Amino acid sequence: MRLLLWWSGRALSAAATLLGVSVLIFAAVRMMPGGFAETILGPFASAAQKAELADRYGLDEPVLLQYGHWLGALAQGDFGVSMISREPVADELWRRLPVTAELTLFAVGAALLAGVPLGVLTAVRARGGRGAAAGRLLSGLGVSLPEFVLGSLLVFAFSRYALGLPVGGFVPFTQDPAANLRSMVLPAAVLSVFALSATARTTRDAVMGVLVEPYITAAVARGRTPWSIVRRHVLRNAAAPVVTLTATVAAYLLGGAVIVEHVFNLPGIGSYVVQAITRRDYAVVQAGVLLAALVFIVVNVLVDLAVGVIDPRLGTAGGRSRP
Repeated sequence: MRLLLWWSGRALSAAATLLGVSVLIFAAVRMMPGGFAETILGPFASAAQKAELADRYGLDEPVLLQYGHWLGALAQGDFGVSMISREPVADELWRRLPVTAELTLFAVGAALLAGVPLGVLTAVRARGGRGAAAGRLLSGLGVSLPEFVLGSLLVFAFSRYALGLPVGGFVPFTQDPAANLRSMVLPAAVLSVFALSATARTTRDAVMGVLVEPYITAAVARGRTPWSIVRRHVLRNAAAPVVTLTATVAAYLLGGAVIVEHVFNLPGIGSYVVQAITRRDYAVVQAGVLLAALVFIVVNVLVDLAVGVIDPRLGTAGGRSRP
């Protein structure tokens, strides 16, 4: 019963969040300076031409009525039609989804595979050592380094000196797996820097918090080796904050993918939405942002479930933990 109530609450919360996002993005795209008619027809278009274009796309209707039409179409799974290409937005998003998904998965994988061990190492050796100091320095540098700066530097270096990896362009995995992986190395590396650094710092803080617990002292007294203690006692108890961070990292990567796709000329959802913003293609912008919000909400729910499995005291079903 508690699990059913939890799922019901999460579903209602997700629906309310999506509804709020839909209102905000619908209002935001129409408040941007320079509307669709001005962008398409140019600044010297006559009032009659602008009125004809607005009538063609229903932009002369009251805003609430436009929002109602869009929301009704979404309820039926219709993301609308691009005002520029006249192609269904859902088809274009589906075609570009593999690029963004592959980029994000590579970045998340790099962040977890490198960030967690780095965080554990710096926590275990926190009292001294060059390795711990270097780990803290690298994580701090990674958090503060913007993607467009690092991406621009890599684009310049690999273009100027031909260092062996392609810059820009995308090769589908089904067409040439090796070329696909080579084309994704640099974008994934740039996108993963912040996530890796944040994961390392969160892991370090979580591990250091666990190391001062009484059961760790008891394990030391029983003669357990440091890495045996880390493996058997520390990792699981420190995992909950790291797993929770995954939701934040996922949201960040979705936003960062926009910049990385633009810098490396990848045909993903992020670059598609950026082009739609410059062209004031309302349907594409609304669908892209709403899709990102949906992914973020789903990831949060999955993270809540994972935390409940890792540590039943933090169970998502609403049960009380025993002392």
